[in-house]
Amino acid sequence: MSSKAEILKRIKLNQPDIVTDLPDLTLLGSENFDTIETYKTVLKGIGGDPVEVSTYQEILDYIKANYNLEKRLITTLPELSEIASLDWNNLEPHSLQDVELTVVKAHFGVAENSGLWVTDDILGQRVAPFIAQYLAIIVHKKDIVRTMQQAYDRIGNKEYGFGTFIAGPSKTADIEQSLVLGAHGARGLIVFLLD
Repeated sequence: MSSKAEILKRIKLNQPDIVTDLPDLTLLGSENFDTIETYKTVLKGIGGDPVEVSTYQEILDYIKANYNLEKRLITTLPELSEIASLDWNNLEPHSLQDVELTVVKAHFGVAENSGLWVTDDILGQRVAPFIAQYLAIIVHKKDIVRTMQQAYDRIGNKEYGFGTFIAGPSKTADIEQSLVLGAHGARGLIVFLLD
Protein backbone atom coordinates (compact mmCIF):
# COMPACT_ATOMS: atom_id res chain seq x y z
CA MET A 1 0.00 0.00 0.00
CA SER A 2 1.34 3.48 -0.88
CA SER A 3 1.92 6.10 1.78
CA LYS A 4 -0.90 8.19 0.31
CA ALA A 5 -3.33 5.28 0.55
CA GLU A 6 -2.18 4.57 4.10
CA ILE A 7 -2.77 8.20 5.12
CA LEU A 8 -6.25 8.21 3.60
CA LYS A 9 -7.07 4.92 5.32
CA ARG A 10 -6.04 6.35 8.70
CA ILE A 11 -8.11 9.49 8.13
CA LYS A 12 -11.20 7.38 7.36
CA LEU A 13 -10.67 5.35 10.52
CA ASN A 14 -10.41 8.48 12.68
CA GLN A 15 -13.65 10.23 11.73
CA PRO A 16 -15.84 11.50 14.59
CA ASP A 17 -19.05 9.58 15.27
CA ILE A 18 -21.14 12.65 16.02
CA VAL A 19 -22.56 14.45 13.00
CA THR A 20 -23.86 17.95 13.59
CA ASP A 21 -25.80 20.16 11.25
CA LEU A 22 -24.08 23.20 9.81
CA PRO A 23 -25.29 26.52 11.23
CA ASP A 24 -27.98 28.43 9.35
CA LEU A 25 -25.97 31.30 7.88
CA THR A 26 -29.02 32.95 6.34
CA LEU A 27 -29.79 34.45 9.75
CA LEU A 28 -26.46 36.28 10.04
CA GLY A 29 -26.94 40.01 9.93
CA SER A 30 -30.63 39.66 9.13
CA GLU A 31 -31.58 42.45 11.48
CA ASN A 32 -30.75 45.94 10.20
CA PHE A 33 -29.24 44.59 6.98
CA ASP A 34 -30.19 46.69 3.98
CA THR A 35 -29.17 44.55 1.02
CA ILE A 36 -29.23 47.30 -1.62
CA GLU A 37 -27.42 49.89 0.52
CA THR A 38 -24.79 47.31 1.48
CA TYR A 39 -24.32 46.39 -2.19
CA LYS A 40 -23.91 50.04 -3.18
CA THR A 41 -21.47 50.80 -0.34
CA VAL A 42 -19.27 47.79 -1.11
CA LEU A 43 -19.31 48.52 -4.85
CA LYS A 44 -18.24 52.13 -4.30
CA GLY A 45 -15.49 50.92 -1.96
CA ILE A 46 -13.91 48.79 -4.68
CA GLY A 47 -14.12 51.41 -7.43
CA GLY A 48 -17.50 50.71 -9.05
CA ASP A 49 -20.42 53.06 -9.51
CA PRO A 50 -23.98 52.03 -8.64
CA VAL A 51 -26.80 53.75 -10.54
CA GLU A 52 -30.39 53.08 -9.50
CA VAL A 53 -32.85 53.01 -12.41
CA SER A 54 -36.47 52.07 -12.93
CA THR A 55 -36.53 51.44 -16.68
CA TYR A 56 -34.31 50.61 -19.63
CA GLN A 57 -35.04 54.12 -20.92
CA GLU A 58 -33.22 55.51 -17.87
CA ILE A 59 -30.27 53.27 -18.71
CA LEU A 60 -30.30 54.56 -22.30
CA ASP A 61 -30.43 58.16 -21.07
CA TYR A 62 -27.52 57.58 -18.66
CA ILE A 63 -25.33 56.01 -21.34
CA LYS A 64 -26.16 58.77 -23.83
CA ALA A 65 -25.20 61.40 -21.25
CA ASN A 66 -22.00 59.74 -20.04
CA TYR A 67 -20.41 57.88 -22.98
CA ASN A 68 -19.28 58.85 -26.44
CA LEU A 69 -21.81 57.17 -28.75
CA GLU A 70 -19.44 57.57 -31.70
CA LYS A 71 -17.18 54.95 -30.12
CA ARG A 72 -17.98 51.24 -30.24
CA LEU A 73 -20.64 50.09 -27.76
CA ILE A 74 -21.84 46.49 -27.63
CA THR A 75 -24.61 44.75 -25.73
CA THR A 76 -26.52 41.49 -25.56
CA LEU A 77 -29.75 43.30 -24.68
CA PRO A 78 -32.24 44.17 -27.44
CA GLU A 79 -33.61 46.95 -25.20
CA LEU A 80 -30.35 48.86 -25.77
CA SER A 81 -30.01 48.31 -29.54
CA GLU A 82 -30.63 52.03 -30.14
CA ILE A 83 -27.14 52.86 -28.86
CA ALA A 84 -25.17 49.61 -28.94
CA SER A 85 -24.44 46.88 -31.46
CA LEU A 86 -26.07 43.47 -31.09
CA ASP A 87 -24.32 41.79 -34.04
CA TRP A 88 -20.92 41.03 -32.52
CA ASN A 89 -21.49 37.64 -30.85
CA ASN A 90 -20.15 35.59 -33.76
CA LEU A 91 -17.11 37.76 -34.46
CA GLU A 92 -13.54 36.78 -33.70
CA PRO A 93 -12.90 37.86 -30.05
CA HIS A 94 -9.84 39.89 -31.09
CA SER A 95 -12.12 42.07 -33.21
CA LEU A 96 -13.57 43.45 -29.98
CA GLN A 97 -10.33 45.20 -29.05
CA ASP A 98 -11.77 48.67 -29.76
CA VAL A 99 -14.94 48.35 -27.66
CA GLU A 100 -15.48 51.37 -25.45
CA LEU A 101 -18.47 50.02 -23.49
CA THR A 102 -19.98 46.58 -23.03
CA VAL A 103 -23.43 46.34 -21.45
CA VAL A 104 -24.65 42.97 -20.18
CA LYS A 105 -27.10 41.68 -17.61
CA ALA A 106 -26.20 39.65 -14.53
CA HIS A 107 -28.15 36.68 -13.22
CA PHE A 108 -27.82 38.10 -9.69
CA GLY A 109 -25.57 40.09 -7.36
CA VAL A 110 -24.10 39.57 -3.90
CA ALA A 111 -24.29 42.40 -1.35
CA GLU A 112 -21.36 41.36 0.87
CA ASN A 113 -18.76 41.70 -1.93
CA SER A 114 -20.72 43.41 -4.76
CA GLY A 115 -20.08 40.42 -7.01
CA LEU A 116 -22.28 39.87 -10.06
CA TRP A 117 -22.81 36.35 -11.40
CA VAL A 118 -22.55 36.19 -15.19
CA THR A 119 -22.36 33.19 -17.50
CA ASP A 120 -21.51 32.74 -21.15
CA ASP A 121 -25.17 32.40 -22.13
CA ILE A 122 -25.74 36.08 -21.23
CA LEU A 123 -22.29 37.45 -22.07
CA GLY A 124 -22.37 36.72 -25.78
CA GLN A 125 -18.63 36.05 -25.69
CA ARG A 126 -16.58 35.34 -22.61
CA VAL A 127 -14.12 38.08 -23.44
CA ALA A 128 -16.78 40.81 -23.67
CA PRO A 129 -16.64 42.14 -20.09
CA PHE A 130 -12.86 41.96 -19.92
CA ILE A 131 -11.78 43.52 -23.21
CA ALA A 132 -13.91 46.69 -23.16
CA GLN A 133 -12.60 49.96 -21.77
CA TYR A 134 -15.74 50.26 -19.62
CA LEU A 135 -18.31 47.76 -18.44
CA ALA A 136 -21.94 48.23 -17.45
CA ILE A 137 -23.89 45.42 -15.85
CA ILE A 138 -27.62 45.47 -15.19
CA VAL A 139 -29.04 43.57 -12.23
CA HIS A 140 -32.53 43.62 -10.79
CA LYS A 141 -32.62 44.78 -7.18
CA LYS A 142 -34.75 41.76 -6.29
CA ASP A 143 -31.91 39.55 -7.55
CA ILE A 144 -29.31 40.74 -5.05
CA VAL A 145 -28.63 38.27 -2.26
CA ARG A 146 -26.83 39.05 0.99
CA THR A 147 -24.02 36.50 1.13
CA MET A 148 -21.87 34.22 -0.98
CA GLN A 149 -23.50 31.25 0.76
CA GLN A 150 -26.84 32.38 -0.65
CA ALA A 151 -25.19 32.94 -4.03
CA TYR A 152 -23.83 29.40 -4.14
CA ASP A 153 -27.22 28.07 -3.10
CA ARG A 154 -28.71 29.96 -6.02
CA ILE A 155 -26.11 28.65 -8.48
CA GLY A 156 -26.65 25.12 -7.18
CA ASN A 157 -25.37 22.25 -9.30
CA LYS A 158 -26.17 23.81 -12.65
CA GLU A 159 -23.74 23.14 -15.48
CA TYR A 160 -22.15 26.19 -17.08
CA GLY A 161 -19.68 26.42 -19.93
CA PHE A 162 -18.33 29.52 -18.23
CA GLY A 163 -19.40 31.49 -15.20
CA THR A 164 -17.74 34.12 -13.05
CA PHE A 165 -18.39 36.72 -10.42
CA ILE A 166 -17.42 40.24 -11.49
CA ALA A 167 -16.94 42.81 -8.76
CA GLY A 168 -15.75 46.31 -9.55
CA PRO A 169 -13.44 47.39 -12.35
CA SER A 170 -10.16 45.62 -13.04
CA LYS A 171 -7.60 46.46 -10.38
CA THR A 172 -4.15 45.57 -9.13
CA ALA A 173 -1.80 46.83 -6.44
CA ASP A 174 2.00 46.70 -6.40
CA ILE A 175 4.36 46.17 -3.47
CA GLU A 176 3.96 49.81 -2.42
CA GLN A 177 0.21 49.16 -2.23
CA SER A 178 -0.59 51.65 -4.95
CA LEU A 179 -3.99 50.70 -6.37
CA VAL A 180 -4.35 50.92 -10.14
CA LEU A 181 -7.79 50.58 -11.74
CA GLY A 182 -8.11 49.22 -15.27
CA ALA A 183 -4.73 47.51 -15.29
CA HIS A 184 -5.87 44.38 -17.11
CA GLY A 185 -9.53 44.81 -17.96
CA ALA A 186 -12.33 47.32 -17.74
CA ARG A 187 -11.23 50.70 -16.36
CA GLY A 188 -14.64 51.37 -14.91
CA LEU A 189 -17.77 49.49 -13.89
CA ILE A 190 -21.28 50.90 -13.72
CA VAL A 191 -23.90 48.68 -12.11
CA PHE A 192 -27.42 49.60 -13.05
CA LEU A 193 -29.66 48.53 -10.16
CA LEU A 194 -33.00 48.03 -11.87
CA ASP A 195 -36.30 48.12 -9.94
